[in-house]
Amino acid sequence: MSRSNSPRPLLEMRGISKTFPAVRALDNVSLTVYPGEIHSLMGENGAGKSTLMKILSGAYRADAGGEILIDGERIDVDGPLAARDAGVAVIYQELCLAPNLTVAENIYVGRELRRGNRRWGTIDRAAMARGCQDVLTRLGAPFGPETLVGTLSIAEQQLVEIARAVHTRARILVMDEPTTPLSSRETEHLFGLIRQL
Repeated sequence: MSRSNSPRPLLEMRGISKTFPAVRALDNVSLTVYPGEIHSLMGENGAGKSTLMKILSGAYRADAGGEILIDGERIDVDGPLAARDAGVAVIYQELCLAPNLTVAENIYVGRELRRGNRRWGTIDRAAMARGCQDVLTRLGAPFGPETLVGTLSIAEQQLVEIARAVHTRARILVMDEPTTPLSSRETEHLFGLIRQL
């Protein structure tokens, strides 16, 4: 399919720049991603790959002048919540999981399901386990929602992070150096999972 016949880009980052004290990390960088595409950003340490993704995820603010569009609509990514609300999920190299919580609790952290009053009601762990199990089944996870995250391998913990992104209906999934801690077999499994998504 030629680009002229393809759908509009899912993500466009145009003219993105970022300056830190005494360092210009990004200078007028653009990135376009179409639905269903998988991209890999490659470059030397300090090339700005992580900085660009941190701007997309709301961890950093870009310098004035650039823009981010999702589905053709300009968005202001002024923090991680804005990125999440726009459908962006990031899995960092240092996984952001609580090892003493279950898989379901990690997937729902900050968005717990409650009985009664949505703000002050008791946490509905059974409903969270059911919602979590649906996602784990889709991803072919070899563990359940009640498993403590601290008992899982690094590859399985990455799967929990992916499950959280799928559960929040993220449309753009960014993974920062996802294969670094994995064996070759785990890496192949991860690539298969990414293609499935």
